[in-house]
Amino acid sequence: MAVKNVEDAQAWEGEVLKSPVPVFVDFWAEWCGPCRMVGPVVDELSGEYGERVRFVKVNVDKAGEIASRYKVYSIPTMAIFRDGKIVKQQVGAASKDSLKSTIDSAIA
Repeated sequence: MAVKNVEDAQAWEGEVLKSPVPVFVDFWAEWCGPCRMVGPVVDELSGEYGERVRFVKVNVDKAGEIASRYKVYSIPTMAIFRDGKIVKQQVGAASKDSLKSTIDSAIA
């Protein structure tokens, strides 16, 4: 399943808050080196989890109000939402194994 870019409140509500499956959200920015390192890993994971987990990227420069609402002050920040609420959160670049472990524990 492809990673979707969310930049406004309407898309956020539909893709994340009302999602019937858990959602992995990658808060990032183009100028952030660690974010660029994590990006390809998020793309790989989206393919591996298929329909079981939705993957969303939020560019904090374009959707600052969404980032502010969830107190995202450092990037990259990855969060897993279920039923519209954060169930797991990780700040900073992480390995694929680490992210996979975080996702697995959140959807178990």
